[in-house]
Amino acid sequence: MNNFSYSVIQLFNYSVTQLLNYKAMKRFFLIMLCSVFAFSTVFAQSVKKNEKETVTFNVKNMSCDNCVKKIEKNIAFEKGITDLQCQLSSKTVKVTYQTDRTTEKQLIAAFKKIGFEVEPKETAQTK
Repeated sequence: MNNFSYSVIQLFNYSVTQLLNYKAMKRFFLIMLCSVFAFSTVFAQSVKKNEKETVTFNVKNMSCDNCVKKIEKNIAFEKGITDLQCQLSSKTVKVTYQTDRTTEKQLIAAFKKIGFEVEPKETAQTK
């Protein structure tokens, strides 16, 4: 093999190596870009998970301690409930819940399911 052929082969190998390196770098940057987008959506969703809301319900037909126990036993274990306080004297129930796991309408339905008619008195957002 002469010098000219050898240098052409070296040039060809160098070009192929550079091309493969370019494709590898391109693939690497695409993977990194996809990873950044994937993690940013995960972090954005985790921020929303920390939002809580507190709503106070007027419970029309809560009249005794057994009613309070029934509410505490059933509503406190609904998904997303983080705090529940019953006041028999004022016939109110204060519920704090995670907004990504349940809604006010779902809470009203849960009260109705156990036999209580409720209406929201006031709502406050917490973090």
